[in-house]
Amino acid sequence: MNTDESTYRAGFACLVGRPNAGKSTLTNALVGEKVAITSSKPQTTRHTIRGILTQDDGQIVLVDTPGLHKPRTLLGERLNDVVRETLLDVDVIGFCLPADQKVGPGDQYIAKDLAELQRVRRKPVVAIVTKTDKVDRERLAEHLIEVDRLGEWAEIVPCSAVSGRQVEDVAKVLTSYLPPSPKLYPEDVLTDEPQIVMIAELIREAALEGVRDELPHSLAVVVEEMVPREGRPEDKPLMDVRVNVFVERSSQKAIIIGRGGSRLREVGTTAREGIEKLLGQKVYLDLHVKVAKDWQRDPKQLGKLGFNF
Repeated sequence: MNTDESTYRAGFACLVGRPNAGKSTLTNALVGEKVAITSSKPQTTRHTIRGILTQDDGQIVLVDTPGLHKPRTLLGERLNDVVRETLLDVDVIGFCLPADQKVGPGDQYIAKDLAELQRVRRKPVVAIVTKTDKVDRERLAEHLIEVDRLGEWAEIVPCSAVSGRQVEDVAKVLTSYLPPSPKLYPEDVLTDEPQIVMIAELIREAALEGVRDELPHSLAVVVEEMVPREGRPEDKPLMDVRVNVFVERSSQKAIIIGRGGSRLREVGTTAREGIEKLLGQKVYLDLHVKVAKDWQRDPKQLGKLGFNF
């Protein structure tokens, strides 16, 4: 592998965009593994998840952020602050704009922020048109023109993370804007997120599927304990994982648990499969759903639930 410092490039790239613009799905497609939570519900990424893509000519450390949005709660305000702080620390920014939705006020809000950043910090911004598999050629052409008019972009790259179409092109373009540098992480590392954070995200993703629109904002997952089961044979280890899922109201607790606990069992089965793949061993997952009233608006509760921005 060519890692000569004069030709090899390595650095940080950040994907931004309004909620549900396909940022997490693109992160996973670029890295080739599931490192970011993906959901059909908007605003599901809470932590800054780094996916690491190592190639022959460069290494991209992808920083995925929550979607920039007009905040309605203290949590929303803090998530926006996280995005802006992240943008100051990266080498290149990928602005994700989904092809199946017209350029709207949310995109204009972000484009304005990015224009200011380009002016002050001279950061290259690549416009990435996502979800191209969802539109025909004519609509894609129209969308590319809309995106071009939205701002001054270093380049515009269309892609589909789901089909894999032109994902390599995105990687190539982002790498070209990184500084000459040796690798920042070993080749086999895909993320620098702690396992405990990834486990919480896998549970959160499973809990979000198929529930009402208002629930994503109200759901927090805390891994209370991870301990190897004592007395197990060496070749058959078992990890006990105890987890609390917090919601804001009793009615939401009922949604997560489901009739006779059916939905919670489903969430546990789905999450356990992902956790076992992550840890490479069998897991006993002990899930509990609790109510933390209006936690998104309470600074003390935000801290307790791990949102220490």
